[in-house]
Amino acid sequence: MAKRCDICGKGSTKGAKRSHSNIKTLKRQDLNLQSKKIDGEKKKVCTGCLKNLKNKTAKK
Repeated sequence: MAKRCDICGKGSTKGAKRSHSNIKTLKRQDLNLQSKKIDGEKKKVCTGCLKNLKNKTAKK
């Protein structure tokens, strides 16, 4: 399964660790995905979208 948000489509990013001798080692930075039921469907949602959904429902 893909590590992507089902709402906004954000995915993981690539970064680089640097050692003391400045050797680059590539690493992957994954999203903070949570499984939530939204409108009766189970979706993988990033925490940024969860905050936005919480704010939209609180304003109503």
